[in-house]
Amino acid sequence: MRHDTHAQHAHHEHHTQHRSVSWSMAAQATLHCLTGCAIGEVLGMVIGTALGWGNIPTMILAIVLAFFFGYSLTLRGVLKAGVDFRTAFRVALAADTLSIAVMELMDNGVIAVWPGAMDAHLGDAMFWWVLAIALVAAFLITTPVNKWMIGRGKGHAVVHQYHH
Repeated sequence: MRHDTHAQHAHHEHHTQHRSVSWSMAAQATLHCLTGCAIGEVLGMVIGTALGWGNIPTMILAIVLAFFFGYSLTLRGVLKAGVDFRTAFRVALAADTLSIAVMELMDNGVIAVWPGAMDAHLGDAMFWWVLAIALVAAFLITTPVNKWMIGRGKGHAVVHQYHH
């Protein structure tokens, strides 16, 4: 009987711990994700523009690179913990897919609907300030998503077990 009470208490603590996720923890997870997304976005736009590609192929490249760099940052950290590549890759997919997807949807959505932003070039101030606004919007929308996921033991909560 004592074992059952202990198990119930541990189960309650586990759920309480997940429900009490701080905004700070969610913001840190989102900043981690934003770093990879921003690197991919900027690199994709630079490459697409340098190659003279149109808006759609450039945006697709930027999104692909955002996912690549977002996953890579998580993968690097998990591999440093001594985990095999296959497990680390699964952890990165579980931790970052929804976060990056929401971030990319917001980021590219802002750029797509902002008048003139799709036609701005790397040398135009508009390109950079709309990108900055888009990334801030993506951060603001994705942080509650990450808080929700971490609170349920998903997303970046999966990665935290490999940080210790």
